[in-house]
Amino acid sequence: MKKMVLAAAGMIAAPALAQSAPATDHAQHAGHAMHGDHAMHAGHAQAAAKFTLDTPIAAIAADEKGKAILEANLPGLTTHEHFEMFKGMSLNQLAPMAGDRMPAEALAKVKADFEALN
Repeated sequence: MKKMVLAAAGMIAAPALAQSAPATDHAQHAGHAMHGDHAMHAGHAQAAAKFTLDTPIAAIAADEKGKAILEANLPGLTTHEHFEMFKGMSLNQLAPMAGDRMPAEALAKVKADFEALN
């Protein structure tokens, strides 16, 4: 039985172990050899942050300006006791659950501030 469990675990892990590490130099993967400015195309959101109401809250809170917008319009959101539970959600996903703690007016202001930032 022990050998069967170990064999099954080995079969499950084999594909994951066979994968190569991702390229660290962007020029090494397809589509990057011909240009130098990586910030202006999809896939490099960290270089050119564009926030919307559909962006995960954690990504917004990780950015200094994004976090300031959240705190100005939705005070206490990033310090909420359940932040770890909802940080992977977007504001649009969280709003229906938050009820009057996340009014439409506040979301409209956040959206306008994001658009001004972008």
